Amino acid sequence: MYYLITILLLFLAVVMAVKSLSRRHQHDSALKRRAVLTSHEQITLTRLQTVLPKFTVLAHVSFDALLTTKYAHTRRKYQNMAADFVVLDQNYQVVIVVVLGENGLRRAHQQYERRLLQLAGYRVLHYSEVPDYHDLRRDLLSPETEMATLHATPQLERMSNAFVKS
Repeated sequence: MYYLITILLLFLAVVMAVKSLSRRHQHDSALKRRAVLTSHEQITLTRLQTVLPKFTVLAHVSFDALLTTKYAHTRRKYQNMAADFVVLDQNYQVVIVVVLGENGLRRAHQQYERRLLQLAGYRVLHYSEVPDYHDLRRDLLSPETEMATLHATPQLERMSNAFVKS
């Protein structure tokens, strides 16, 4: 009986060794190009750039570029996450983060991502689908947003200069 168990264990060890050797010699698959942005992201990027021509809009920005923390265990919580769009002002400071919605399976994960960004002090806009041009204008350039102030600054300066001259 012990011989049978010993032979069986030896056989399993040999099979596992052969499998491990064969895994090491696996060939890589062919590399292929892929689109950087989905069609929804392309439309959103174009609309953001149209609404905010003086701002820089970045796509797929890593949370590592947006957030920092003292502890590695906290960093691991956001290490593989990326924001859909980040809008920068003329001084390359983050003004707003735009998140596009996904299906219901990712909803809880997106809420977690949004909460992390908000905890760090970022203003986050979430759209469940591709935002309409007018919705972007309303949300980004309404009088109560700081972007409206940043966007209108040259106009305000011209108006104040005209007022001072008269």
